[in-house]
Amino acid sequence: MEERQDEPLDEPRPKRIHSVLFVCAMNAVRSPMAEAIARHYFGKSIYVQSAGVRKGEPDGFVSSILSEIGIDASKHKPRTLDELEEWEGLNFDLIISLSPEAHHAALELTRTIAADVEYWPTPDPTITQGSRDQVLDAYRNIRDGLMYRIRLRLKQTSPKSPNDGQGA
Repeated sequence: MEERQDEPLDEPRPKRIHSVLFVCAMNAVRSPMAEAIARHYFGKSIYVQSAGVRKGEPDGFVSSILSEIGIDASKHKPRTLDELEEWEGLNFDLIISLSPEAHHAALELTRTIAADVEYWPTPDPTITQGSRDQVLDAYRNIRDGLMYRIRLRLKQTSPKSPNDGQGA
């Protein structure tokens, strides 16, 4: 086999991601937050969806903290993996699980679909005790952490990200 001089052998090129699915327990907080952020930065180049293992209820804090950074998530309606599969199928290049329950479900999916799975352990901000400001801060911490990881992970595989994933 002939070696190419322009590609180092020890550094594999990242596989181009065309579609990503974010999964958490109920598709009410973490995965819809991740979906909205990923769509905001990469929605023109990557197909993005989210789902939950179980059905949840919309969480008003999610819309509130995303609107602080110019992202509208007010129309999100929680859906399960089963609903998503029924409506459009589960043809994703990458599945990112955000909770232990979701990670188990994502690994089960790889029995029938060829997708890479990554586990990003993400705390559940709904269990935060304290004042409204303390609860909102917990949601903001999750938002900011997801925003950092999403921009870092997806910009590497986007063909041409305007501003390197830095802007809308």
